[in-house]
Formats: sequence, C-alpha cells, structure tokens
Amino acid sequence: MKQDHTNSYYAASANQSFDFPELTTEEMADVCVVGSGITGAATALELASKGLKVIVLEAERVGWGASGRSGGQAIFGWGCDQDTIENLVGHSDAKKLWDLSVESLSVTKDYINRYNIDCDWRDGMVHLGVKPRHDRELEAWYRQMNEDYGYSSLQLWNQEQVRQHINSDRYTSGLFDANSGHLHPLNYTLGLVKAAKEAGAIFYEGSAVKNIKHGSPAMVITDKGKVIADHVVLAGNAYLKGISYPIESRVMPVGTYICATEPLGKELAMSLMKDHISACDINFVLDYFRISADYRMLFGGKVSYSGLEPMNLKETMRKRMISVFPQLKNVKVEQAWGGNVAVTINRAPHFGRLKDNVYYAQGFSGHGIAAAGLAGKLMAEAVAGTASRIDTFQKIPHLPFVGGRVFRTPAMVLGMAYYRVRDML
Repeated sequence: MKQDHTNSYYAASANQSFDFPELTTEEMADVCVVGSGITGAATALELASKGLKVIVLEAERVGWGASGRSGGQAIFGWGCDQDTIENLVGHSDAKKLWDLSVESLSVTKDYINRYNIDCDWRDGMVHLGVKPRHDRELEAWYRQMNEDYGYSSLQLWNQEQVRQHINSDRYTSGLFDANSGHLHPLNYTLGLVKAAKEAGAIFYEGSAVKNIKHGSPAMVITDKGKVIADHVVLAGNAYLKGISYPIESRVMPVGTYICATEPLGKELAMSLMKDHISACDINFVLDYFRISADYRMLFGGKVSYSGLEPMNLKETMRKRMISVFPQLKNVKVEQAWGGNVAVTINRAPHFGRLKDNVYYAQGFSGHGIAAAGLAGKLMAEAVAGTASRIDTFQKIPHLPFVGGRVFRTPAMVLGMAYYRVRDML
C-alpha cells in the first residue's frame, strides 16, 4: 500500500493531487522510469512529448521523496566546489559540467513557464559566511566564477550588505546570485507529473520495483506486475533500494530536516528577509531558509547520517531557527519534517549508464531542485541516442562508501564528526 506524503507544509499547501493505480499486469513500453520525482517526471515528460510510450513506476505517491519535501532552493553549481570537479576531471570537462549546472537553472525556469506550473518561483539566493575563513572562501569563489567561468550574475556582499537583506547578526559576508532562486518543490514536481501525464506518460503508484532482469528488452518487476521495456531509467536517488547495489553503494541516504512557522504576516516576514530571496550558510552542516509565499519562515538544517530522526523535531528545529532569528522566539512552529537526500563521497553528481539500455541519475548532494530537471533531459537524450553529455558525467570517478550495506552508516557517522568539528573552528 502506498504511503501518503509526509506531514509537511508542502503537502498541506499542495495545489493538486493524483491517485494513480498500482501496476498489476504485464505491460510493454519503450521506456520504463523508476521513480516519479523531478528526474523521473522530467524524463517522462521529455520522452512522452517525443511520442514514446513511457511507464513510470513509483513505490509510494508521485513526488513522495526528496523532490516533494526538500529545501526548495535552485542553485548554480554542484554539491562540491568547482575546484573538486577540476581535480577529478580536468579544467575542460569541469567547464562543461559547470555550464550544465547553469543550464539546469534555465531548464527549471523553462519548465515552469512552458507548462504554467504554479510553484511560487522567486529569484535570488545568497550563500552566507559566518566567520573570517568563510569571508575569504566566498571572495575566492566570486573571483573564480567571474574570471575562470564567466559567470556574471554574482554579487559579493560585505557584512553590512548582508544585514540589509538578512536581519540576523550571525553572518559576516555573502555571495548573492540573481540567477538562482527557490520554489515550492512538491507543487513543481506535481506540475511536471501533470505535464508528463498530458503528454501521454503512464504513471503507477504503490508499485515498488523489486528486481530488473537485464537484457534487450529489460524486464522491470514489481510485486504484482512487470514492465517489459526497451530502455530503463533509474531515478529513485536516495530511495532506490535493492535494485542495483553497484549504483546504490555510490550514494549514502542522509536525513535533513525543515520546519515551517505559523504565518508571520508580510511586514514581519519581509523585515527578516528582504525581496523574497533564499539563503544558506556555507558550513558543512549548513542552515538554509526562506520565506514562503504565504509569509512563513521555512528553516532547514541539521542532518542525520545514522538514519534516525532527531527527537522532538519541532523543538530541535525551532532552537536552530531562533539562533539565527531571535525575533521568532515567540512564534509557533506548525510543522517539522525530514527526508533523505543522496550524497556521494566527493559530493559530485553520479549520472551514467548501468547497461547499454539502462541509465541512472543520482547523488545530487543537496543540489537536486535544479539539477534533477536537467538530469531528466539528459536521460531522455541518452535514450534517444545522444549520450555525449551523460558521458561527461561518467568521467567523474565515484568510489563506493566503505563498510558495505551493514557498516557504511556507522563509518559515515564517524567520518562526519571531523566536519562538525571543522564547522566550529
């Protein structure tokens, strides 16, 4: 039985819903997509629009995973810095990957405009420093993006400029990007599902994939049915379980958490964050926050590498929020929720080809809102026979997490202790 969406602000403010049936028969398709988040829905939309028969299998409800419950920030770049990408693949391919990250923002905005997706898009996002080391890092980042990559939409803010936009004493500097932005992630995902459905894609919910028998065609098997397809796209990300260990071992599901306050009213909300921009700091374990369309504070942060949700999540997130905005100490937190993102060891994205006719996109490492839509386009290109852009991603080396299925989580917990300490310095 499929699970309802997590009890989040996004689910409570969703502007449409779907109730797709469970797969209970054997079906034939040109393409079977596993997962109905942004990547899966965008893949289905692109391919169905070209006249292919596309079947999407979702274990729970469409948009149930990270795509429907995340921080909602659409950001340039990848989960790792550009220096890491250069060290992994060299400057030439790093530039191609950078350009693709910028394209991901254009893809997101194009989907919203072309399909009239009502998802509260707002322009503007700032990365924030909290200490002198961060100030130097943001300045170096700004210079690198301008001089080496020709990215001209950035502004470097000093402490006073940050204070004009973010009403908190915590931050010492900022790197603002007018090209990035934020949105309602569930409504965006549901909008892509609607567009894909109208283009002819067929969705099944409550249809978790248990096994794939590789071949040409491949057979994708659920509890009660199967899809025989010429091509398969794996778009389950952190929720892709037990289907392909070689892929799954390259990502770690990491819990991250968000809270939503009661409505603050426009005056208070805009006094906290000017111009509806979104923000995050640049600690390894970071805080991220923004004002919703109905003037609530949406504040995220804290991570769990153990798979265990923090106790008393509402109060935990409230304390974290008021450490940044003490003005909200008497404001009620109405909802708090979490979910898993998939991170890679190097925080670079993990896209590629598992078999000649099986493709995957995962490991967005916190940058999935924009990058997942781009991933859908790239998956569709590969299915159509043009895989050159996916091939660039495949040049990124990805190691499996140590410890196998049993011990990789405790190993990750120990490893992250170093970065927690570094954030304090």
